[in-house]
Amino acid sequence: MTPEELSAAIRAALAQAVAAGELSVDVPDEVRVERPKQREHGDWTTNLALQLAKGAGRPPREVATVLAERLRATDGIAAVDVAGPGFLNLTLDAASAGELARSIVEAGPAFGRNDSAAGSTVNVEFVSANPTGPLHIGHTRWAALGDSMRRLLAASGADVTSEYYINDAGSQMDTFAASVLARAKGEPTPEGGYPGGYVDDLAATVRQQRPDLLELPEDEALAVARELAYAAQLADIRGTLEDFGVHFDVWFSEAALHEQGAVAQAVQRLREQGHVDDADGAVWLRTSDFGDDKDRVLIRADGNPTYFAADAAYYLSKKDRGFDEKIYLLGADHHGYIARLKAIAACAGDDPQHNIEIRIGQLVNLGGAKLSKRAGNIIELRDLVSWIGSDAVRYSMARYPADSPLSLDGEELRKQSNDNPVFYVQYAHARTANVARLAAEDGVRREDGFDPALLGDPTEAALLAILGDFPRVVAQAAELREPHRVARYLEDLAARFHKWYDTCRVRPLRDEEITDTHRTRLWLNDATRQVLANGLDLLGVSAPERM
Repeated sequence: MTPEELSAAIRAALAQAVAAGELSVDVPDEVRVERPKQREHGDWTTNLALQLAKGAGRPPREVATVLAERLRATDGIAAVDVAGPGFLNLTLDAASAGELARSIVEAGPAFGRNDSAAGSTVNVEFVSANPTGPLHIGHTRWAALGDSMRRLLAASGADVTSEYYINDAGSQMDTFAASVLARAKGEPTPEGGYPGGYVDDLAATVRQQRPDLLELPEDEALAVARELAYAAQLADIRGTLEDFGVHFDVWFSEAALHEQGAVAQAVQRLREQGHVDDADGAVWLRTSDFGDDKDRVLIRADGNPTYFAADAAYYLSKKDRGFDEKIYLLGADHHGYIARLKAIAACAGDDPQHNIEIRIGQLVNLGGAKLSKRAGNIIELRDLVSWIGSDAVRYSMARYPADSPLSLDGEELRKQSNDNPVFYVQYAHARTANVARLAAEDGVRREDGFDPALLGDPTEAALLAILGDFPRVVAQAAELREPHRVARYLEDLAARFHKWYDTCRVRPLRDEEITDTHRTRLWLNDATRQVLANGLDLLGVSAPERM
């Protein structure tokens, strides 16, 4: 019996009690079941009776007792206990619990997918580093977490788009062009310019593509350097992210907002909403009406738009493209953006509590990493992946809440030991694959038999219990935007699998006859393998067959 099937059984029992006049309540569309905190309290628990008590006009324990009597007569349920103020603790019989193994194997990669976010249209913007240099460790956390959030939302039924906002407008691009042109000429980096060997590489690329660069007038040479170096650096960023397993559906150019007149149009739209003032020769958005600490300038007195005006135009672009929910994943130095971005949403007529969500990722420190000679005084993402490996980096970033500072030991992450969480989980998957290979050599085949009632060992009950919890974990991680819940789940699952592996044999001993016990345990082994693979995929981490 899957959690969904148990939920349906409880709902059916409630409907029967209502039809019989035992309870007078509305039957909810869905009944939520969860794992009890203590294993001895059963396989599943629900607080449905506490939710219904007020409407029923009866104490929660009385409501729970009525439901318990109905549920005890339900096939597949071995025991029902009323606990505390009115919780229902349910224990499944071995056959019903074991049936989950077959359900998982048959569902395959779809197991864990759910519809908790169905109907939502979500835009997730993350990384969005300036195209003026290589990606570094400061971008790594949101690259990993943002992509995992995208995967989790999609697995929970959302229509989700991942987006990279290219900050390719403004003074930093002029400084970038001047830095590249200076290197092409063999001159020192201009004051306030971009240092690092990567600028030399970009200068060489520009000169290769335009051998006449140094013969051009200064303004034209700057424009050429800017265009070609920008294209090369953006290609480097794209390639680095793809190598890291991070794919963006949309690459959105800030410069395009200005070129297409979207910034001016945004100011006019916000003016029509009644939130724009003219004062001191400038154009202001009254963001203080919606919680910002002060109003913000959209157009300066000299007629030039501010970065904030581009932010407003970008938000309206997302709104116009049909994204009901807009998630911004920003770096640790962007706390000041929260109030102003929410104020933009409110000024645009949206609900800042629903239509926009802003997450701040804290800093990452990695001991033992070498600074990049190419990029200067930073640790490049490409160097990090080359040194530690994409799987270890991604898993480690996903394993902790984004709002907590993160300090990692690079050498520890490279170790192949059970103290290394990513190795521990991947090794569990590789072990399930090895069990399946050796079982096949011994002639143990799933299709020859399956008797879920044979999965009666305590380690099997514990393993089945956590396997059944996977869809809930996925839905909750998506709702809370917390991929670390999946990582910690996988570690718990790996631990229970290793304990089961040490206790219960899938392969027969020497001349021992192959029985349905061996075959049924192979189903359980393969179910564990599938869930480990599905969970790792949500984190963008590979599931190796051998280690």
